This record gives sequence, C-alpha cells and structure tokens, in this order.
Amino acid sequence: MTSSQYYHPPFVTAPDQTQYRLMSTEGITSDTFKGRAILLVDPKIITHLMTRAFTDMSHLFRKDHLEGFHKILQDPEASDNDRYVADELLRNAVIASQRVFPSCQDTGTAIVMGWKGSGVWVEGKGDYPDQEAITRGVFRAYQDGNLRFSQMAPLSMYEEKNTGSNLPVDIKIYASHKEEYQFLTIAKGGGSANKTFLFQKTRALLNQKNMTDFLTTVLKSLGTAACPPYHLAVVIGGLSAEQNLQTVKLASCRYYDSLPWQGNQHGQAFRCQELEKQIAHIAYHSDIGAQFGGKYFLHSVRALRLPRHAASLVVGIGVSCSADRQVLAKITRDGTFIEDLEEDPSQYLPQNRSLANGGVTINLERPMAEILQTLSQYPVGTRFMLSGPLVVARDMAHALICQKFTESKELPSYFKDHPIYYAGPAKTPQGFPSGSFGPTTSQRMDSYVPLLQKEGASLVMLGKGNRSQMVVDSCQRHHGFYLGSIGGPAARLAKDCIIFKEVLDYQELGMEAVWRIIVKDFPAFLITNNQGHDFFLNRGSLAVE
Repeated sequence: MTSSQYYHPPFVTAPDQTQYRLMSTEGITSDTFKGRAILLVDPKIITHLMTRAFTDMSHLFRKDHLEGFHKILQDPEASDNDRYVADELLRNAVIASQRVFPSCQDTGTAIVMGWKGSGVWVEGKGDYPDQEAITRGVFRAYQDGNLRFSQMAPLSMYEEKNTGSNLPVDIKIYASHKEEYQFLTIAKGGGSANKTFLFQKTRALLNQKNMTDFLTTVLKSLGTAACPPYHLAVVIGGLSAEQNLQTVKLASCRYYDSLPWQGNQHGQAFRCQELEKQIAHIAYHSDIGAQFGGKYFLHSVRALRLPRHAASLVVGIGVSCSADRQVLAKITRDGTFIEDLEEDPSQYLPQNRSLANGGVTINLERPMAEILQTLSQYPVGTRFMLSGPLVVARDMAHALICQKFTESKELPSYFKDHPIYYAGPAKTPQGFPSGSFGPTTSQRMDSYVPLLQKEGASLVMLGKGNRSQMVVDSCQRHHGFYLGSIGGPAARLAKDCIIFKEVLDYQELGMEAVWRIIVKDFPAFLITNNQGHDFFLNRGSLAVE
C-alpha cells in the first residue's frame, strides 16, 4: 500500500483567498541545505509582525464582520433594538479605527497559532527563538498601545496577581508542508472565552429531533453576556476533546470556511450546510436578538462534523463576539504579509442617524432613593440615557469588599450612594478622561448581590448580559434594579459618554480598582426591576417553527 492510502489530511481546505497587505520584504533570505531550498527568517520580522497584528485587530475589523452589522440595519425584519445595537457597534468601529481607543476594553488573551514549513528556519538564539520573537511582539503591542493588561499569575492556589504586561501568550506552532510560515493571531476576551463549552454526548444525539432539542437548549444558555451578534461554531465529534475544542476555536475564526460540504469514508472533516441553516433558524426565532430582543442573535454559523470513537461523541460550542479579533499573517519568499482589515468602517454607517438618539434621561446626581423611585416608573426593556456619577467595581473589588464586610460588618458608603457599574478600563490615551470602558459580564457578580442588597448597597447595577434567578429574586426582595449596557462599543462609550474618571479605592488592583466616573448620555436598558420582572427571562423561548 502507498502512503496516500494510509494517511488522509483530516482538514482539507481550498486555497487561501484572504486579502493580504505586504508589510516588508526585509529580513528574509534564501539558502540551501542538502540540496533543498531553505527560507531564513530574522526573528525581528516575527516580532514586528506580531506587534502589527495585535495592534491592528484591537482597532480594525474584517470586512465581512462589518457587512453583518450593515445587513442588520438594512433588514426590515430586524427589531429596533437589533438596529440600535448594530448602529452603536458600527459607530464604535469608526472611533476604534482612528487607532486611539481599542474597540473593546477587554483587549484579550493573546493567542498565536503558527504553521511552520519544514524549510523555514528562524535564525534566533536560545531554545525557543520563535516563541521569544512572538512574545516580544505581543509585549510591545500591549505596552505601547492603549490596551489592557488582563492576565493573572497564580502566586499560590488561591492568590494571584496581574502580570502587568498581558503576558504570557498562548502559543502553538505546528509543522507544515508549505514553504512558508503561516499565522493566525487572536485576541480572546474573557466574555467570549467563557462561552466555550464541551459536552460529552452519545450516539443518541445523532438524529434530527435530538440534535434540534439539544442545540435549542444550548443556544438559550449562551445568553448575551459575550456581546452578540455572535459568529457561532458548533463541532460535532472529534478523536479527542482537545481536537474538538481546537476545531471550535479555529471555526469561530472562520478558518475552516472552505471545508467540503460532505464527508467521506476516510473521516475527513466537513461542514454541514443543513445543520447550519437549522441553527440559524433557531437563533432568528429566539427573540433574543442582538442583546436586547430581536432577530440577530447570530452573525453567522459554522457547523462541523468530525470523526469519533464509537463510544464517545464530544460536542464543542464556541463564539467569536462583536469584538471579533483575528488576523491572518504569513512569511513567504516574497515578504511578510498581514490580513487586510477594513480601515474605513464609516462606509457601513446608515444615512439616517435617528437610531443613535432617544431614551429616557436618568439623572444620577440625585440621592439613591430618588433614582430608585424614577426607575420604578418604567417597564423592563425601557431604554435610558444615564448622566451623572457611577462607581465602577468588578470581580476582585467585589470579593474584597464582601470579605471585609464579613469581618467588620460595614460596607463602603459609595456602594450604597451610587449605581455600581461592572467594568474595567483599558489604558487612558493622552488628552482623554478615560480609555475604552465597556461593561463586563454581570453574572460573575451574581453571588454577591443578595448580601450587598440586603445591606442597602448595589441597589442599581449596570453591566452586560443576563442575570441569574437569584439576582432577580434579590431585586424583588430588596427593591433593586439591574440595567444592561450594550456589550461591545467600549471605544464609543469612552470617547462620547465618559467625561471624568478617578480611582476611588483599591488602587493596587490596577484595572480592577474601584473607580468613580461621570457619564453623559450613557445608553442602558432596564433589564430587571424591583417587582421581579426580568427582560431576558421573558424572552428567548427558542421555539422552532
């Protein structure tokens, strides 16, 4: 038997159709070794490429992603909330493209995957020249840009500290038969990373009814905390859990878009067009929409089928959120190339800007009792424009404040006197009051809410995504409210809505410190009220027509 009868590549894709820009022709030379042509790469080229990639993806988007928002604005079946969110995210893209404010405050975990041809040699010192060059480039992007440091180093099992550099980088380098060095670079925010799931299922899943029931439940559980509209990846099967989840990651980046539409007896991966249409149908009729009700819960769907062991059926689910940060790059004999992202997102904006206006004005300068009384007059789903002071606190601040309360039975007055905004800012650009400053996932603070509200604190909360029944019950019991901000437009909020920022407490926590900010016309929706009504719990039935 010939080798071709034994080995069949598991992922067979069409030739790369990505549009690239030439960055440089320097630092690349040719040589021969045992009669074979060798590509010699100066590691400085890789470093420069990584800096450019992570800088570009923090400010620019792929064209197909922006076209998705434009599609929402043009669709007569889209809800007003769908169009409002799409308009906000496009306006955010325009501001981010000026390369001052990153598009999202969570500038992500740096992930780099490389496919290195056997004839590509990196001329560096040490045992890991490629990894050193990649890490140095990522470091420069986060050090020099207005990005955020989000990586935590464990000091012990229960203690950790911010690395202060956004390192380390998640690096994986694979062997390739191609005579070039290909890269996929990703900045993965915590919100979308937390919406990656692995399920251990059985053969019983593999029929249309059971698959539909399963995916309907899974889609509803995704919620809106990871900033939809999503690019959703569903991977059925895999020779291991690790292979499945790696495929989920790549598929959510649209890396496997050109896979064939049917399988074969060799177990090669394929996309299932029928299942993709079915998932899109479920999502469109869910009424979850682009965060606050409507049709556009998803931008797009990739459903992949992989081979499996007869006794195991793993299913992986993952998303790329509205920040959608990926960049392809490559080093060839002709030079260093990077994916051509859209420099002018303004062309996708609607002519009619009325979507950006409207909403009930809420004055946050007043005492908390008056703010609560005002909010109680409106039903869930009402759009507000907030103006006045907010106190910003997220995971670590909540943990420390509640820990101190168990010891002293006292809470800081600022947690009682002002609404609490769940967020953590990126670095502040020179000449501006704040860096990118969008909301973080509210559910991570759910466990603290009953305790705080019982003590008269955190009675008005502002964040992104849905909350648990525990929070809904607590708001009803203690007369509290939860407002949802749009997840994604962090650059627009910083530039247009935040007029002042200062550290209020726990300065040593860096971006997780307690901040005081003053906002103007800050958009938010009433999600949970003091009567036990919740916007999301009454939606998302995901009925399939």
